[in-house]
Amino acid sequence: MFQQLSPNMLKTYDECPRKFDFRYIQNIQMPVNDDIFEFGKNIHALASYYLRKENIDKMEASLTSKELEVWSYLKSCEYFSYDTVNTEYNLAVKIDNHFFGGRLDALVKNADRYYILDYKTGSIPKNPKYDYQTMIYTLCVKEFFQTSNITFVYMDLKNKKNIEIEFTQNDENEYKLKLINIANKIDSYESAPKQSSCNCEYSILCY
Repeated sequence: MFQQLSPNMLKTYDECPRKFDFRYIQNIQMPVNDDIFEFGKNIHALASYYLRKENIDKMEASLTSKELEVWSYLKSCEYFSYDTVNTEYNLAVKIDNHFFGGRLDALVKNADRYYILDYKTGSIPKNPKYDYQTMIYTLCVKEFFQTSNITFVYMDLKNKKNIEIEFTQNDENEYKLKLINIANKIDSYESAPKQSSCNCEYSILCY
């Protein structure tokens, strides 16, 4: 059905197949909180330029006090001293008959270990080891760089802490099975009933 499945697509389907239908099949876009979006966008852009060793003096001078506090924490983290492989990095991987992929905030390397950095200005996943971002991005890096020395890092900028998930050989098959399972469900999707407790941004479209 889809050329490529992203973590957000899979999370949305898990949350509510009907919401998935509105957003990704019917392509209906709903308004979002611009303030939250702009804050995250600014931090991501700043981090990307910084890791690429570009001049960010003007960008830093224009930061709000809240942005500056978050940015000061972020650039002081040890991962920002590692070698930069790429930022805002699009990768994809084929598993079974499905393609999965997305954009990594940053990929850095220390010795022979790769670190996938994911900045969270909001909340981190409740179960980070099995979050779709963790599974898809880790498998993408493993396939593209032919290595299992991978650590996924959720950088919780709100609480100023980092969560590391170290990839092991046992994770690979488990990740693949989980991704194939939900991809097959999406392929066979036809329609879904309205959820009685629905209060998402698409609730006004449910009937």
